[in-house]
Amino acid sequence: MTLNLIKLAVGAESTKDLTDWIAERTRAAKARGLPPYYAHVTRMTPKREDELLAGGSLYWVIRGVISARQPLVAIEPFRDGEGVSRCRLLLAPEVVAVAPRPMRPFQGWRYLKASDAPPDLSQSEADGLAAMPEEMRRELRELGLL
Repeated sequence: MTLNLIKLAVGAESTKDLTDWIAERTRAAKARGLPPYYAHVTRMTPKREDELLAGGSLYWVIRGVISARQPLVAIEPFRDGEGVSRCRLLLAPEVVAVAPRPMRPFQGWRYLKASDAPPDLSQSEADGLAAMPEEMRRELRELGLL
C-alpha cells in the first residue's frame, strides 16, 4: 500500500516559490556532480519506508494549503556533524500541482494515506491557477470557490 508524507513548506509564499527554490537546489546538485534529486533534511526518520517508496510523495503545505507534491525517491538516515540523527528525503525534481486543500499548521512531517491525498491537477488546471495572483487564489479558497 502506498503511503505519503506531508510537510509545511516554510518560507514559500506560493507554489512558484517552491518550484524555483527546488530547481535552483537541483541545478546546484548537478553542478557538484550529484544525482539530480532535491534533498530535504528532516530531524526524524520515517519508519514506514517500504510503503513510502512504493510510489509515495511528499505533499507540500504552502501558506495553509496543500498545494503540490514531489515523488519520493529514497530515504537516507544519517548523523550530522554534531552527531545528531537526521534524515535526508530524496525527491524527484518535478513538482506536481495538486487540488488545493486547507491544512492546519503542524510541526515536522506527518504520514498521509493515499486515500486522503488530494488529486493531481491537469496541466491546464495548474496553468490556470498559476496565472492567478496569489492574493486572488487565497480569497477564492477562503470563499470555498477554489
